[in-house]
Amino acid sequence: MNLLLDTHVFLWYISDDPKLPVAIFNSIRDRSNHVYLSVVSVWEAVIKHKLGKLALPAPPAIFLPQQRESHEITSLPVDENAMQYLASLPTWHRDPFDRLLIAQTLQHQFVFATVDPEIAAYPVPLHALK
Repeated sequence: MNLLLDTHVFLWYISDDPKLPVAIFNSIRDRSNHVYLSVVSVWEAVIKHKLGKLALPAPPAIFLPQQRESHEITSLPVDENAMQYLASLPTWHRDPFDRLLIAQTLQHQFVFATVDPEIAAYPVPLHALK
């Protein structure tokens, strides 16, 4: 399975947060899966950290890529092709970061690992939490 992590899922994973569902944790750890973190998530974390909404032990532009690499998670860049998917999405979810992550999931035919219930309204494959 090709799995794209939502920002909060990645943050919970690297911090061993008990809010991370066991099924998602196991899928991230499963070496038969290809796990990705979008640069969109790093961008989101940089902004939230700057606004004082996200505490991290080091600057996110350094800390998050280090964590991604140490956990053997692949970086997913944003390219122009994602914009056609983004443009076709209904505006049910107002968060621009989540909307771009949904677009990338559709573009690459990935499964999206999130616990955000609003994302279930979109025609995107979601990781089963059970």
